[in-house]
Amino acid sequence: MEKIKEKIKGNELKLFTIVSNIMLFAAAFVSGSPQSIVEGMKKIIISRNALITDYFELAGMGAAFFNAALVMAVCIGLVLVQKIPFTGPTMAALFINAGYGLWGKNPINILPILLGTYLYAKMHHAHLGRYIYTALFGTCLAPFVTELVYILPYSWGVNMGIAILVGVSIGFLLPPLSAHTASMHMGYNLFNVGFSAGVLAFVIVCIMRSLGLESESVMIWQEGRPIGIVICLYIYFAVTILLGLWISRGSLKGLRHIFKHPGRAVADFVLMDGPGATMMNMGMIGIICITYIILVGGDLAGPVLGAVWTAFGFAAFGAHVKNYLPVLLGVYLFTFISKYNAATPGIQLAAMFGVGIAPIAGQFGALAGILAGMLHSAIVMCTAGMYGGLNLYNNGFSAGWVAIFMIPALESFMRQFEDRRRRKKADNREAKQDESR
Repeated sequence: MEKIKEKIKGNELKLFTIVSNIMLFAAAFVSGSPQSIVEGMKKIIISRNALITDYFELAGMGAAFFNAALVMAVCIGLVLVQKIPFTGPTMAALFINAGYGLWGKNPINILPILLGTYLYAKMHHAHLGRYIYTALFGTCLAPFVTELVYILPYSWGVNMGIAILVGVSIGFLLPPLSAHTASMHMGYNLFNVGFSAGVLAFVIVCIMRSLGLESESVMIWQEGRPIGIVICLYIYFAVTILLGLWISRGSLKGLRHIFKHPGRAVADFVLMDGPGATMMNMGMIGIICITYIILVGGDLAGPVLGAVWTAFGFAAFGAHVKNYLPVLLGVYLFTFISKYNAATPGIQLAAMFGVGIAPIAGQFGALAGILAGMLHSAIVMCTAGMYGGLNLYNNGFSAGWVAIFMIPALESFMRQFEDRRRRKKADNREAKQDESR
């Protein structure tokens, strides 16, 4: 075992990700026949893909898993070609794409956006690797590519050409835009590209509507919690924890250090505390997410499973048990004062994607995290209509507004609190000096 550990040293997360991708392909053929997968893939590729399009319900589990595996394989291929290390943001980018391969992304509609970012890099005489994370996260606007093919009034060929051009333009515009939006929420929204993509999507949709082109959100959702998926997920996350413990040689020191970090971006747990501690944290977040969905009577629909994988990936890049649980509690408490219940699809997704604002709890405490979770739930139920469901990272867009709204108030409050504490200490010090005299 020690020899194996030495051989894979430095490549633990790369091997783990590749094996996870292979498991997705295996899950596809366990869940469906080759014929059903082919037929399902056709449906996925030609469907609108706007929020919320559950590929489990649309095309069957086999095709959904196969599509997720293909999307993840494309992203892994790009990472390997560009020689990007498998650190925290890499894990987040790969697993969020695997997750959205179950609802919204396919190997066809993501390509124009990836090409656009490649062209942006070329224009700046840089390698794609410099903008690889923006490219991978930026595929959240992939539904625009499919949508324009359907709603433009021209021939199929012309529609396709315009759709590809718009997709390339999106990939070209996202790198500079996301660089600026990061300063707006000051790193407290881990889904920065989701926020910048929401801004861009809103602008594009406004232009489309001015031209008489309307896009509406959809709701295709599979209900229920297939026991096979539940068991497999628990095993997968438990094995992730055990592998992390093995890599860390049984030490929990790194994991404890992760729990002390606020998670504010850029928080690369792999570089800070090692792959072992990171994998333990990832597995724990995965188990928390699945357990929450079961306890509230939610559905393991494609979007929910995709959201769980997103949380799993971001557990390597800012989210951990201590800063995520207050946000999760806030989303749940919100259901007691709102017209929604915990099993409402949008609220289920808000609970999982609450990892995006976990740094608020990490920096300002559990109460701030609970309030952030409640506010996030309220905002996320309103924002999808702003861009006709064409920004898959709707929760990332909403999380940005939560941070923009809360952080100035929280920092002001904390500053006042610190000033009072300093004054109180100074007064006590002066009082003691007077007594000593």
